[in-house]
Amino acid sequence: MTSLALGRRQFLAGAASLSALVLAGCATTTPQRVASAVPAEVRHPVPLDVQLMYAAVPTEQFPLRAADMSLVDPIYWRQEVADPSGEKPGTVIVDTPNRFLYHVGQNGMATRYGVGIGRDGYAWSGRAHIAYKREWPTWTPPSEMIDRQPELEQYRRGMPPSIDNPLGARTLYIHQGNVDTIYRIHGNPDERSIGKAVSSGCVRLLQQDIIHLYDNVKSGSTLVVI
Repeated sequence: MTSLALGRRQFLAGAASLSALVLAGCATTTPQRVASAVPAEVRHPVPLDVQLMYAAVPTEQFPLRAADMSLVDPIYWRQEVADPSGEKPGTVIVDTPNRFLYHVGQNGMATRYGVGIGRDGYAWSGRAHIAYKREWPTWTPPSEMIDRQPELEQYRRGMPPSIDNPLGARTLYIHQGNVDTIYRIHGNPDERSIGKAVSSGCVRLLQQDIIHLYDNVKSGSTLVVI
């Protein structure tokens, strides 16, 4: 367990314009697993409580397998930590340099999740809010993304929910004012992507973590990305 020495001023600095969000568009890469850039796979021992936290979820609309947490650095396992932000309870904070997402709780504590974040060139920061959330959503790539990846043309009107849908089991939709930024916080089956910069800007959590966050965060909650 490591603490993050980030002051309130650094979090407030994340209130810069979100115009880059709208220009780049969200989302993830094509619906496939991200290849590991690590030449030799590093495995970590996983205690029983963590195995249970990331166990299979057979009751979902599309049953989820257990996450292989031996592939994830223990620093990115879900845990309760001292809140480093000073933000009000309920706020969601994405710390892109350290690949963490915090959901601020009561009594100076926060739930911390490991995340995958946007690649260089798609990284973003700012202050917005979670407008609404969806279970097993349809994924519609923005036109700019289809232009970059023509093979996504077949999904211009949306990719139906499924275990292969890039948005995963749950998605939180990010707005600034009344404007959809096209960016999302969503589920992801690839353990190797956690702690990496891999997406086209969206924030990815493991499926079990996005379900946990979804069940605890409220629509309308403030989002700060640093």
